[in-house]
Amino acid sequence: MNRKLINWSITVALAGFLFGFDTVVISGANQPIKELWNTSPLFHGTFIMSMALWGTVLGALFGGIPCDKFGRKKTLFWIGILYLISAIGSALATDPYTFSFFRFIGGVGVGASSVAAPIYISEISSAQNRGKLVALYQFNIVFGIFIAFISNYLLKGFGGTNDWRWMLGIEAVPAFVYIFMMFRVPNSPRWLALQKQDDDKAIQVLNFIYSKEKAVQQLNEIKKDLLDAMTGERLFQKKYNKVLWLGFLIAFFNQLSGINFVLYYAPEILERSGLAAKESLFSSISIGLVNLVFTFVGVYLIDKLGRRQLIKIGSVGYIVSLAMVGWCFYNASSSTILLSFILMFVASHAIGQGAVIWVFISEIFPNNVRASGQSWGTGTHWVFAALITLITPLFLDENEGIFKENPWPIFIFFSVMMIVQLLWAQFKMPETKGKSLESLSEELANDN
Repeated sequence: MNRKLINWSITVALAGFLFGFDTVVISGANQPIKELWNTSPLFHGTFIMSMALWGTVLGALFGGIPCDKFGRKKTLFWIGILYLISAIGSALATDPYTFSFFRFIGGVGVGASSVAAPIYISEISSAQNRGKLVALYQFNIVFGIFIAFISNYLLKGFGGTNDWRWMLGIEAVPAFVYIFMMFRVPNSPRWLALQKQDDDKAIQVLNFIYSKEKAVQQLNEIKKDLLDAMTGERLFQKKYNKVLWLGFLIAFFNQLSGINFVLYYAPEILERSGLAAKESLFSSISIGLVNLVFTFVGVYLIDKLGRRQLIKIGSVGYIVSLAMVGWCFYNASSSTILLSFILMFVASHAIGQGAVIWVFISEIFPNNVRASGQSWGTGTHWVFAALITLITPLFLDENEGIFKENPWPIFIFFSVMMIVQLLWAQFKMPETKGKSLESLSEELANDN
């Protein structure tokens, strides 16, 4: 892989850093905001905690439109602007409604990012390195989560009762850096060729990625794919049934693992196990660190073992760890034992779903409907993420929650869902490793 390709991929993947930071930083502000504005569990779940996720749903469902119309690069640039506005606005909010509005803005950026960044990276990479490069996006998500946990811990008490404002506002710094770096990234060659019909600019970008002969060959494959496709083709038609189901199910299982439930409510879950507030924030850092380390492992293995094998490995880890977390809560085991199984759960996610989901969704849809297909898959992911985050306070709240005495049934439910995921991966999930986007388009779109 040449230096330019790596630099472009890393820059675009930084959208994932802001994604991870933005979605998890709220975990440190969760309790202070609840106490400041004295919100009910329903209001807190609907507005404070899940409003950003409803913005994410909007960004994911409609993020494919600017990707096609204005290009992946311009879309990614404006995503950075949304992150910047959200960070500053959330930090300065004076009431829960204004706060929710700016969190919603940031959520739109997160959702659009999960569409645009994987598409862009998949379109500039080759079949041999696509898994690693697209997985850089996931790595940056995890790195952002890790830094958010550290930032929350370090800023706890920094501004007195307003420490949560610093936790949220600090995101403006990396957002500004990302915006500046996006000026150096070119447009996607596939977008230039397919949407703009600009072969000259497309070949210029391809020449940076491949040898001259290979670049011409790649452009010809892209053009052939365009000729084979119908103009203005729709995603929702019979020949795309298989890829629609694949995109839906991998996103569905991702959220029914309980990963966002654990990441968003990590300090509160750990407090329920007996840790003090400051200790729970510190222990959250270990969650971020394990997530980061095992994401390295997932990125390393994704082009070696393949996407399907990683999902199967992760599923086994999910099933065991979630069942044991439920058992620990049920038997009131020590917080140390509980934390060890939560860390096992996070490691299983990092190697499996965490490493695979954005790569897999960006690969399975044909060139001519890739942006709308990415929106379908990521939209599914974020709808379920929002629903889970919205209803969690109804189950977890220590005063009014359904499982206020003991949350063990929640983890058993997630464990059962991961058994279903393992069966799906074993019998229905195809392997996409080492295949060009064009060959996958032909294989999956016609395999019904």
